Amino acid sequence: MLQIMDIDFNLLFLGILLAPLCAAVGIAFFFRQSPKMAMTLSLSSALVGMLGVLHFVYHWAGIPFVSSWEWLHLGNFVLSMGFFVDNQAVLLLFVVTFVGFWIHLFSVGYMADDEARARFFGGLSIFMFSMLGIVLADNLLMLFVFWELVGFSSYMLIAHYASTDEAAKASRKAFITNRVGDLAFLLGILWTYSHFGTVNFQELQAIVSQDVVILIPAIGFLLIGGFIGKSAQFPLHVWLPDAMAGPTPISALIHAATMVAAGIYFLCRVSFLFTPEVLELILYLGAGIALYAGICALAQRDIKKILAYSTLSQLGYMAAGFGLGYPGLALFHLTCHAFFKALLFLGSGSVIHACHDQDIFKMGGLIRRMPLTTFLFAIGMAGLCAVTFFSGYYSKEAIIEAAWVDYKVVYGVLIVTAYLTAIYMTRLFKIAFLGKAKSHGAEKAHESPWVMTLPLIVLAVLSVAGGWIFVWPAEISMIWQNSLEHVHHALSTEKALILWWVGTGAWVLGGLFSFVFYKNDGRDRLEELAPGLYRVIASKLWIDEIYDALVVRVQNRWSALLGFLDVLLIGNVCVRGFAGLWGIAGSVLRLMHSGQVQAYALWFFLTLIAFGAGLFMSWF
Repeated sequence: MLQIMDIDFNLLFLGILLAPLCAAVGIAFFFRQSPKMAMTLSLSSALVGMLGVLHFVYHWAGIPFVSSWEWLHLGNFVLSMGFFVDNQAVLLLFVVTFVGFWIHLFSVGYMADDEARARFFGGLSIFMFSMLGIVLADNLLMLFVFWELVGFSSYMLIAHYASTDEAAKASRKAFITNRVGDLAFLLGILWTYSHFGTVNFQELQAIVSQDVVILIPAIGFLLIGGFIGKSAQFPLHVWLPDAMAGPTPISALIHAATMVAAGIYFLCRVSFLFTPEVLELILYLGAGIALYAGICALAQRDIKKILAYSTLSQLGYMAAGFGLGYPGLALFHLTCHAFFKALLFLGSGSVIHACHDQDIFKMGGLIRRMPLTTFLFAIGMAGLCAVTFFSGYYSKEAIIEAAWVDYKVVYGVLIVTAYLTAIYMTRLFKIAFLGKAKSHGAEKAHESPWVMTLPLIVLAVLSVAGGWIFVWPAEISMIWQNSLEHVHHALSTEKALILWWVGTGAWVLGGLFSFVFYKNDGRDRLEELAPGLYRVIASKLWIDEIYDALVVRVQNRWSALLGFLDVLLIGNVCVRGFAGLWGIAGSVLRLMHSGQVQAYALWFFLTLIAFGAGLFMSWF
C-alpha cells in the first residue's frame, strides 16, 4: 500500500536532485575560470547525492515514498511533478549516485591537465541532475523532460573534445539518433494520455490491474522507441561505440550505470503497459544485438570500443531478460553490470592515462608496470565474463537459464554470445597487459595516482560481492529474488547442473581458445588467417555506411526537393500571392514612365501589335 512518508524525506530527495543542478549553475556562472572550485563543487554535489541515498536506504522501511505537486494547469489538463520512490527507484538511485561519485573522483586525476575541466565538471553535474530526475519521476511527462536533458548533457560531454572531428561527429550522431527514438517515445506518451487519461505511473498501473481499459500494442511499440534510442538497441545502436570519442570518465558514466541504463529502467517502470507482442519484440531485439555486438568486438583495436561493444552486448542480455517476462532479472543484471563495467572503463582510463594510447596492439607488458590496475581490471573482466562467484555470474546466468525455460533459440544465441565475450575480453587482456611492451608509452607506464586507483578498488569489491543477495537489504533484493526462485523452480536439479556446466564452459573454453589463438606479437591473428572474415566483422555489417547512403541519397535529396517547393509554392505563391503579382505589374508599368526613347518605341510597337490583333479577331 502506498503511503506518503515524513516530509523530511521530501526535502531529502529535493536535496539529492537539486545538489548537482546547483553545482552546474554555480560552475556556469561563477567558476568557469576556476577549475579547482568547479571540480570541488561538482564532487561535493555527487557526495551529497550518494550520502543522501545511503541515509534514505538506512532509514527506509520498504514503503514506497510518494509526493507530488501541480506544475502546469491548462483547462482540464493538469501536469504534476513529483517523486515516486519504490524499491526499483531506490536501487537505481544507489547505483547512479554511488557509481557516479567514484567516477567524479576518478575524473579529478584523469582530467587534471585538461584546460576545459571546469566545463567538464559542469557537464557531469547537469548529467547527474538529469539522471536523478528520470529515476525519481512519478509520471511519463516528467520522465520525458529529464530524458531529454540526459540527451542534451550527454551531447555536451561526448563533444568535450569538440576541436577534434571525431568528437564533433560522435556527439551529433548521438544527439540525432536519440531524437529519432525520442519522437516515437513522445508519441507513445501522448497516446497513453489519450487512451488512459493519465500518465502517472501509479494511476496507470491501477487502471491496467482493474482491466478497465484494453492495452493497445501500438502504444507499447511507440514507448519502446525511447528505450531503443537510449539503450542503443538495433537499429539505433550506432551512436554508442562512437561515443568513445569523449573523455573516458564520460564513457564510464554513459556505458556503466546511467544513460544506457535509463532505457532498461524505463521498461521496468511501465512493464504493465506492454502486451506479449511488444515483449517478444524486445526479447528478439535484445538477443540479436547481444550476438551482433559480441561479433563486432572481435575486430576492434581501441580498448574503449571493445568495452563499448561489450556494453551493447550486455544491454542485449538485459533486454532479453525483460522480454522473457523477468524485469527483476533485467534490473539485477543492470546493477551488477554497472559495477564491473564502470571498473573496466575506469581501468581502461587508467591505462590510457599511463600509455597515452588507446590501441591495445600498442600496449603490452602492463602487468609488470601497473600490477594493481591489471589485477583490478581482471576482476572486472571476470564479472563481465560471468566467472563463477563474481557478480555477473549470478545475474547473467539467471537470464540465460530463463531463456532455456521459455525460448530455446534465444538461449542458444545468448550462450554463443557468452563464448564470444570470453574470447574478445581474453584477447584484450592478453594483448594489452601481458607479453612485452610494444610502444614507448607502454614502456614508461606506471600506476595512476590514488584518486584514480581508489575508485577501482571500491568498484572491484562490488564487482565480486554485488551479485550476492545477502549483501542487499531485503526490500531491494526482492526485486530479483522472486524471479530467481521462479526460474530455479522451473528447472530440475539435473537440468540446472547441465546448464551450469554449459555456462561455465563459455568462459573457460572461450578464454582458453582466445589465449591460445592470439599471439602477443603486435599483430591480429584473425586478420592474418582470415582477412575476408576480419573485414566483414570490422565493417560492423556496413550499417553505418547504409545509414550514410540513406542520408545522402534519400534524405538530402528529399530535403532539397521540399526546400525548392517551400520557396516556390509557399514562399512565393502562397505568401507573396497577389502582392507578388502586383509587384510584377508595377515593374511593367514603370517602363511607361522611364523617359527613355527605346522604352516608348517598345510600348508603341506592342500597342500596334495589340491593336492589329484586335482587328484580326473582330473579323471572325
